[in-house]
Amino acid sequence: MYVVATPIGNLGDVTLRALEILRAVPLIAAEDTRVARRLLARHDVPTRSVSFHARSGPARTRELLDHLRGGADLAVVTDAGTPGVSDPGEELVAGWAREGGAVVPIPGASAVLAAVAASGMAGPRWGFEGFLPRSGRERKERLARIAADDRATVLFEAPTRLAATLRDLAAACGADRRAAVCRELTKLHEQIARGTLGELVELVDAGEVPARGEAVIVVSAGPPLGAGGAGPRGPGLDAALAMVDALVRGGTSRGDAAKAVAAATGVPRRALYRVGPTD
Repeated sequence: MYVVATPIGNLGDVTLRALEILRAVPLIAAEDTRVARRLLARHDVPTRSVSFHARSGPARTRELLDHLRGGADLAVVTDAGTPGVSDPGEELVAGWAREGGAVVPIPGASAVLAAVAASGMAGPRWGFEGFLPRSGRERKERLARIAADDRATVLFEAPTRLAATLRDLAAACGADRRAAVCRELTKLHEQIARGTLGELVELVDAGEVPARGEAVIVVSAGPPLGAGGAGPRGPGLDAALAMVDALVRGGTSRGDAAKAVAAATGVPRRALYRVGPTD
């Protein structure tokens, strides 16, 4: 099984090795065969493709595994980027790997790496969050972890939810935290907007960062956060309390905010719930 990265926008970004593999295999499992066909036609690749996407049932997975069990090679591609990275493919790869099958990665264009490189604020240490949950406690806890992380964070977001996510990030991390929104990477209307989270919210609201095309958000690192410090009001607790206050200002109840920040930082929930920032 070949896990093949495809261009994230510009079709010229496909690698020579990827084209060699796509021409050599007898079958390509593609997230959307229509999208794959454009890439294959551009580079004169005649290989047959079948659909394999997030809503494909177990029958298609069994069919592809049977293809591999029969001794034939398979290439897996998504519409853009690498299968299994916030895209279909992980379960198929895991299923074949469990059987002892060979899985060969064919690296290529990456929206994550492109955004990290172009943002100028990720530094040497960063974490990848993919898409945040749309709502609920899990979203709040993930936001709290991002706020507490002393590494930069990279996220994906759909255009219709970009403004809401930037607002939530500003509430959790503070409006002064620096960030970048990278849109339409490698495409004709590529845009990289940098500023504070508060400034980026204003740019989206004003239409200067259009709500079109999937975006990659890079949030700069938070301040180092210990679990205590010198006594009950040490620097770790102060920073955690500030995170709770930011979540509360964003509409989260203090109880939920305290639980989320406690999970993210290790600071006891009781201290965050009972003690206010000015006590």
